[in-house]
Amino acid sequence: MNWLILTYQNLTRKASTKFLLIFSFCTLAIAGIVWACADSGEENFSMFSPEAFVAKEYTPFFYDASYWYYSGNVEVDDNNNRFNDQIVSEWDAYFNDQLSKPTLRYLLLKASQKGIDSANNYVNGKITKLKPDSIQINTSKLDKAKFNNLFAYLKLAKECEKFAVIAPYGWYDTPPTLPPVSAKLESSLSSAFNNSKDPFIKQRLWFQLVRYYFFNDDTIKSKTGAIDNKAGILVWFNNYKGTFPQNLTYYRAMGYVAGYYRRKGNYALSNYLYSRCYDYSYELKIPSKFSFHAQQETDWRATLKLAKTNAEKITLWHMLGMEYDPVRAVKEIAALDPKSDKMDLLLSRIINMSEGEGESNFSGKVADSTQQAIKKAEVTEVNLIDSIALKNNNTKPYYWNLAAGYLNYIYKDYKKAAKFYDVAKKQLPANDKLITAQYKLLTILLNIDELQRIDSKTEAKITEPLTWLVNLRDGKEKIAALRFDPALGICANHIAQIYQKQGDWLKANCFKDSITFYTDSSHVQKLVDLMTKPQKSAFETTMLRYYPHTLDELYYHQATLLTYKEEVDKALQKMSLVKKMSPDTLYANPFNSRLNDCHDCDHVAHQKQKFSPLTFLKTMQSIKTDLKAGKDVYRNAWLLANAYYNITYYGNGRLFYQSAIIGAIDFDPGYISAPFQKMVTSQNIAEKYYLLAMANAQTDEQKARCTFMAAKCERNEYYNQYSANNKNSEIEQAPVPTSGKYFADLKNHYSNTKYYQEVLQECGYFKRFVTGK
Repeated sequence: MNWLILTYQNLTRKASTKFLLIFSFCTLAIAGIVWACADSGEENFSMFSPEAFVAKEYTPFFYDASYWYYSGNVEVDDNNNRFNDQIVSEWDAYFNDQLSKPTLRYLLLKASQKGIDSANNYVNGKITKLKPDSIQINTSKLDKAKFNNLFAYLKLAKECEKFAVIAPYGWYDTPPTLPPVSAKLESSLSSAFNNSKDPFIKQRLWFQLVRYYFFNDDTIKSKTGAIDNKAGILVWFNNYKGTFPQNLTYYRAMGYVAGYYRRKGNYALSNYLYSRCYDYSYELKIPSKFSFHAQQETDWRATLKLAKTNAEKITLWHMLGMEYDPVRAVKEIAALDPKSDKMDLLLSRIINMSEGEGESNFSGKVADSTQQAIKKAEVTEVNLIDSIALKNNNTKPYYWNLAAGYLNYIYKDYKKAAKFYDVAKKQLPANDKLITAQYKLLTILLNIDELQRIDSKTEAKITEPLTWLVNLRDGKEKIAALRFDPALGICANHIAQIYQKQGDWLKANCFKDSITFYTDSSHVQKLVDLMTKPQKSAFETTMLRYYPHTLDELYYHQATLLTYKEEVDKALQKMSLVKKMSPDTLYANPFNSRLNDCHDCDHVAHQKQKFSPLTFLKTMQSIKTDLKAGKDVYRNAWLLANAYYNITYYGNGRLFYQSAIIGAIDFDPGYISAPFQKMVTSQNIAEKYYLLAMANAQTDEQKARCTFMAAKCERNEYYNQYSANNKNSEIEQAPVPTSGKYFADLKNHYSNTKYYQEVLQECGYFKRFVTGK
């Protein structure tokens, strides 16, 4: 039976002036959850794994920057099914395995009234075949009296499902309209309750009555039919709560009572009851925590007074700490019982939240105007955790010492961090791979961050920890739940900064890749030499694992640089070294020209010959050889001009330069990597060869074609200048360029050509220049 403990509507929040809590008003009206989307889109910045220290039952409540519940993996909105396994197990025990669990699951959770009737008819010999075929009932071994109890109970319970169990819906959805409740249902439930002699069935009927009054009526009728001012839910719960065992059904009924008090504004009692439910079982923790909200300090103090034992007070502080102020909660719990495991969760949340707050320290960002207030909170937080760790009187002293050390590391007190780590090292549990790895990770971060200079001795010392980190990244070392990923970047960045200060740009770039590094051919060659070095040191081998590019990508980049320097022979030599080409095929024929630039048109056009970057360079080499020999100068100059035009941003072969190093962003020249922007947008080489082709043209048609392409180069240089002068604007926003020298030449000298008419028809720029419109 899909029984719920709680129901929720989305929360509205405002700050309390009396208490550093969040004001949340929950109206519990219908089943299901009205679920407001949590903020998402940010990755958790964390190198401290609560899984290493905190009991699994608290996993849903680990800190997550993006979700209310850890990693978004917890089914917070599945109250309809939350207790299904426990319910089936309880009924299985009731029948003493006389009904299979699949059959019980079907009858309790899936069957319609018709399906239940069918099973009852089969048990009582009225039909000979069960439907569906997946269920089986051995009537010879079945206690029919118990089955009749189940059948009678299910007839009522299915009626209750109509108002108490609906599919979850989003905050943006219109709440579903619930069907009217039969006026006879309450009397049927109470009559069945009064007549039942079976304690197991009687408690479940009691639960149904408590839930019925929660959803349908706050008052109860007397035997004469008069209205009694007593709330029905309280009458039924309080009159019989001492009759039944305090099991799952009992605490689920208590959850509805807590919801009733929440609805009535008795927040103190409501929160206390929710804390009792939270403590009972793992399945009750999520809905209880979600509904627990202290409103004001006065409410909170009243809630605390209801606690009968220190254990209950600890649970209350524990729940408050999850929602609002974990530092205050830890302080209170430590005073009540320093060995309570409920502090463990809160400590992990403090650490994981501090990581996010301290990320500005890791990344070197300048603190904002609230830094002073934040610093004060940090001091309070660190001092508290330090003081608890120093006492070493909790059940996991290594946890508290590691946490204290890490907090001090986050806030840059490296000496204190090291002292706490030294203490923790002696306390680590033997053979616990995750905790040992957590200790190692934290000490690596500290040791790397403390480095001021790196020499060969230092390199030898840090080789092992750097290898361990990169083995984790590459899956060669596997430690479940260890949060190590940010550590790679933090360590690599710090090492790169030191090498930069020392003037070792090669090693700096291995740990932190910089696009400017690749503008210097000698830098690139040094990397190639290092990667092809036969005998590398252990540090060099590890260092290159942090470097993001392959040898093929370096060769390709060298070939690219040489191509734009017109050193095609050398470019071809480098390109020939590439074993795995990327890109491997250019989308269009780079030796063709087009009156109007249309990359998509060229990309889909049929190509007699496809060009890879390698065959493209080989063809260029052949053309340049013929051109140098004076063969067919017009044609060869024209082809070279097209090739150099097309491998700029404006041509159809821009894929040529869109390598792993230069990058592929191409919707505006201003977005191309700055060090290479001029190289891949400049029209100078293409213009040079168009003018050479024009000087050797045989006809006016040829000259007109060359003149217009030179005009396109001239226009593109205008856009290049616009992008350089207007960093935040795209070229579509540029004013219409004025006509240049080559538009004038085309108008004045080649108006008699067919190509001139084609340009006039296709090119709006030129038509405006010619007609003035």
